[in-house]
Amino acid sequence: MPQFEIVSDFRMTGDQPEAVGDLVEGLNKGYKHQTLLGVTGSGKTFTMANVIDQVQKPTLLICHNKTLAAQLCTEFKEFFPNSAVEYFVSYYDYYQPEAYVPRTDTYIEKETDINEEIDKLRHAATRALFEQRDVLIVASVSCIYGLGSPEEYHSFVCSLKRGNSYHREKLLRQLVDMQYERNDIDFTRGKFRIRGDTLEIQPAYEELALRIEFFGDDVERIAEIDPLTGELLAVLDSVDIYPAKHFVTSHDRLILAIESIKQELEERLSELRQQGKILEAARLEARTNYDIEMLREGGYCTGVENYSRHLSGRAPGSPPWTLLHYFPDDFLLFIDESHM
Repeated sequence: MPQFEIVSDFRMTGDQPEAVGDLVEGLNKGYKHQTLLGVTGSGKTFTMANVIDQVQKPTLLICHNKTLAAQLCTEFKEFFPNSAVEYFVSYYDYYQPEAYVPRTDTYIEKETDINEEIDKLRHAATRALFEQRDVLIVASVSCIYGLGSPEEYHSFVCSLKRGNSYHREKLLRQLVDMQYERNDIDFTRGKFRIRGDTLEIQPAYEELALRIEFFGDDVERIAEIDPLTGELLAVLDSVDIYPAKHFVTSHDRLILAIESIKQELEERLSELRQQGKILEAARLEARTNYDIEMLREGGYCTGVENYSRHLSGRAPGSPPWTLLHYFPDDFLLFIDESHM
């Protein structure tokens, strides 16, 4: 199994060896919290890298903004070029929350502009946690915001192996359930297309695309290709394809979730009507019923995170799934507040 290994011309100097030794000793003794203090330029990033190298555990580093996270991610990629160093921050370039003005019966829909590149990096981060242990994710506070269930996410992984047989129609349906969209013309991230006996998929977490060549229902060849030119880059024996979105739900759980949403809707409508808020009740009913139909037909709707409790079967008031739940139980957490 791959391990963290520092690649650097630098060597620890000054107080760094003692600091690393004390931190590692504290971890081995089971200390839950430790603090590393140092002035600007004292090499705290290199110190953290050496702790990670000695402890050999999946690591999450939380920063207070995207800029610092990007800077640290770049530095750690240089220290650990052979490991998965990933970047996980909010993917919104613009976010206008939904709002309702009862006085004028004006409903303002949620409006967002998602950065596709950052969304790809978020998917690459969660995928890495299921693929290997030498994973370091540098994140902003976005990592404590709601994300889909890790169990559901991983249960939707589609594994293909050269020489095996797969019912093509079932495979295509599985890709749709994983929130991939069929588009034979606009072949971009999160889409797939079919050309004769060839299936091409653009994973949500990769720059490259996959080409699956069939003979009947048998997989003849699996290859990585350039999505723009179609150039063959590598031939694979097998591949795991992860969902195109973090919020994915099985059909059985989706049916239960819809019933739970309907039940909560009735309770809320009853409250609003008792308060004489007829317009608000009508607006809520129309919007929620629209979302329910979208969930029933496509398994996804805009603002699906609003229904995450129902989709994951959690009790009212329970915390949502976050990136932290994608880590194994023995992961290492750094909280960097050196620039605050």
